[in-house]
This record gives sequence, C-alpha cells and structure tokens, in this order.
Amino acid sequence: MKSLLPELEKKIGKMEFARMLNGEYDANNAIVSINAGAGGTEAQDWAEMLLRMYLRFCERRGFKTEITDYQPGEEAGVKSVTFSVGGDYAYGWLRAEKGIHRLVRISPYDSSARRHTSFCSVFVFPELNDDVEIDIQEKDLKIDTYRASGAGGQHVNKTDSAIRITHVPTGIVVSCQNERSQHKNKAVAMKQLKARLFELELRKKEEEAAALAGDKKEIAWGSQIRSYVLHPYRMVKDHRTGYEVSNTDAVLDGDLDGFIEAYLLGGQN
Repeated sequence: MKSLLPELEKKIGKMEFARMLNGEYDANNAIVSINAGAGGTEAQDWAEMLLRMYLRFCERRGFKTEITDYQPGEEAGVKSVTFSVGGDYAYGWLRAEKGIHRLVRISPYDSSARRHTSFCSVFVFPELNDDVEIDIQEKDLKIDTYRASGAGGQHVNKTDSAIRITHVPTGIVVSCQNERSQHKNKAVAMKQLKARLFELELRKKEEEAAALAGDKKEIAWGSQIRSYVLHPYRMVKDHRTGYEVSNTDAVLDGDLDGFIEAYLLGGQN
C-alpha cells in the first residue's frame, strides 16, 4: 500500500503539514505498547480491541507492523502487547495516541449485562537511529529467558528463546519473543529499552521546563486522553481537543485520522 502522506499534504497544505509533523523524531519509526488496566478480562478485551484498532490504522496508512511481545489474558484479550511500526512519520502520527484510553460499554463478560468502564494505557516511543547514544550499563540489566506464549512459530513456542530485560535503576521492563533466537530477541528488546530510556529523559526535561516556567498544567502522560462510549449512546471523544465522532465502529476499525490531525494541528507536543 502506498503512503498517504502526499494526499494529506495536498489536502491541508504544505505549511500546515510541516507544522503537524515538525518534531525532531517525528519522521522515525515507532514502538507502541498497550497495557490493560485493572478490571481483569474486561480490560484485557479492551486492550485487544485497541491493538486491532491500531493495526488497522497502520494498514490504512501503509505502515509495516510487527508484534514483538504478546502476553495473552487468562480468559480473553491481552494483558500487554508491544509492536513496532515502520513507515513515513510513523512516530509523528502515533505520538498523538500516548495516554489512557477509556471504554464504556455493556460487558459481554457480565451475565447481568451491566455497564462497565475499562482503561488501557498506550505508550508510543520513537525508534532511535544508531547515532543516538543512550548510556546503558550491563551491570544495570537483569536479563531473563522464558518460553514464548501466544501466537508464534513451532520453534518459538518450544524453546526458551524469549527475552525479558529489566533496567534495575528505572524499573523499566521490556520483552521480545517473536524471533527464533535469544540473540535476535535480545537485540530487539535492547532497541525497545533504548527508546524507553530516551523517552524518559525527554519527559524529565519537559517536567523541569514546566516547573521553571511556573506552568501548572499537568503533563499528560498518565491522564485520560479519549473516551469510547458504546452505551447508553455511541460516541468517541478526545478530551484534549474536543474532537468527537458518533461512528464508533469506524474508529474502532482504525479511522483515527480526524483525532490525530486535530491533536497535531492543535500544536500539541
């Protein structure tokens, strides 16, 4: 599938397009991590719905995706999943999705058909080029191997090839289980760790800058950014921009363009 960037640039104009995607790392590939919140099966099902939504969005954009770690839920859905996204300005587009996503619906897992509210966190990191140096000391790493779970090839599921790396000073944990060798899985996991440590440093700088400027606005890393309401009415609303649509099915099928463009054109960082 061809890139949609030229069509978008024509639609909104070159100046607006440049303003939307002018971040230092916007042109980079991206690493996306989805984690189910409290709520057991209901939250894990929501995490899997978000995974499908983002994979469909990436497919529509012509991005290449690869799931690198998949931790299935006990009964349904997924506890956590990480995937890489390759394509023109992948990080620039997907950085708009960082934050907490809230779902309100009648739970298919509730025999009393009650309404449930579920939360999932979405983290997006730029995939860094080799010339970006991040100091990672071997002594700070705890490396574990384990047998891969979920979807995968026969070899992957029968050997302890999966890798989990814990960065002890920060508590950051990354995993990779999709490759057939520990060496390759470790290389992918280290790339993820490098991206997460880099993003952590950026966040610290943003917080310091906000404190020096006396800015009381909370940096929205952990706050709810969007609500997906399927009952008693149908609406998806972004709380940062006010952008909303009633066609929830289209949104959950990957039609996120309006939300992302509203966020980026609003000058958010």
